[in-house]
Amino acid sequence: MTHPAHPAPTDSPVSPDRAPGGGGPIRPMPLVLMYHSVDEYDEDPHQITVTPARFARQLAWLRSAGLRGVGMRELLDAHADGRARGLVGLTFDDGYADFATRVTPTLLRFGFSATVFVVTERIGGDNAWDDGPRKPLMTVGQIASVARSGMEVASHGLRHVPLPAASDDALAAELAGSRAALERIVGEPVTGFAYPYGHAGAREAAAAEAAGYDYACAIDPYEPSRHALARTYIGERDRRLRLRAKVVRHELRWRSRV
Repeated sequence: MTHPAHPAPTDSPVSPDRAPGGGGPIRPMPLVLMYHSVDEYDEDPHQITVTPARFARQLAWLRSAGLRGVGMRELLDAHADGRARGLVGLTFDDGYADFATRVTPTLLRFGFSATVFVVTERIGGDNAWDDGPRKPLMTVGQIASVARSGMEVASHGLRHVPLPAASDDALAAELAGSRAALERIVGEPVTGFAYPYGHAGAREAAAAEAAGYDYACAIDPYEPSRHALARTYIGERDRRLRLRAKVVRHELRWRSRV
């Protein structure tokens, strides 16, 4: 089976001033890095895993560049107040168990935070939607623990399905059901969403806003907005020069300074 997605952003021209009904344009577009898993591995056909040593070096590079990694809620609050300079959004899709065991301790060591997007009907299970190696997902206890440590827990839907192919009713259920489940676990409002596979059009962005989400992350949206935020893929191959190039590319593309 062909895996539908974890693509790196393309270089297709997109104007930050174009927006669907989902929350309107956001100017300038903040820099948001997209991770999935941080662990040792033997095979990683979809390039979703970064080794712990590489991850620590990536965070060290951010710090040396005068940047601090934060969760999406903190980033967007700072953006609204005009104090986002030097902040970079760190996001982790799928809710892998290594977010609790490897990612969170490393982030705390650097004084960083992040947002983890959880697939709620797979909590405590594995990435059954994927045709690659099975990877365990966080348990209820681990999700509650990372939230208490200062990480933002947000939704990645119920089942990790591509939402553009879902009916209106199924789309609404994915958005509302996953949010309610996570709020029961963390005991606080869940305000963020990430579209499975990064796939979202105007309908999905508008539905996320209508469902009460404050923001939603895509990957390379054709019509970027607060409910279709662009993100930059980060993988094992991203060393200092590639990280710097990705920051510069973001600044040029979105006409902004990080």
